[in-house]
Amino acid sequence: MSHSDKAASPPADRVSRSPVALDDCGMTRAVDVLGDRWTLLILREAFYGVARFEDIQADIGIPRAALSQRLDRLVEAGVLERVPYREGKSRTRYEYRPTPRGMDAALPVFALTQWGDTHLRADGPPIRMVEQETQEPLSLVLATGDGRVVPADKAELKILRRRKD
Repeated sequence: MSHSDKAASPPADRVSRSPVALDDCGMTRAVDVLGDRWTLLILREAFYGVARFEDIQADIGIPRAALSQRLDRLVEAGVLERVPYREGKSRTRYEYRPTPRGMDAALPVFALTQWGDTHLRADGPPIRMVEQETQEPLSLVLATGDGRVVPADKAELKILRRRKD
């Protein structure tokens, strides 16, 4: 019998609502700041060292108004900082550089990159994250406090605070 011939039945342990309310969820809060395509691409640029408005705009092809709005939001959220610069007698302009909070966002951004390179590429990644001193390739993993790597299929979410509604 093919898959399409099988009767669909819900799993015995069906969950109809998330145990964590949207307004209490760290992922929801992160998505509110980082969660659209343009914002993730802006962060990508910042991590690659592309910091000037015109360079970011040209590199990713984002409309100027959309870039301005997202940069303002990232600065307001403390993810990027505006650093003034001036070339010659031109007016003061700004570069956008990651703050420490922004550098912490490198983990989810690089996790998305790693996932895309693993599952959506046939030709291997164009970049690799390496340890500075040894140049040994790095990968993002789930690990215990003592450094033991845990495969994703052996990890589970533990609910610490359930929704109240």
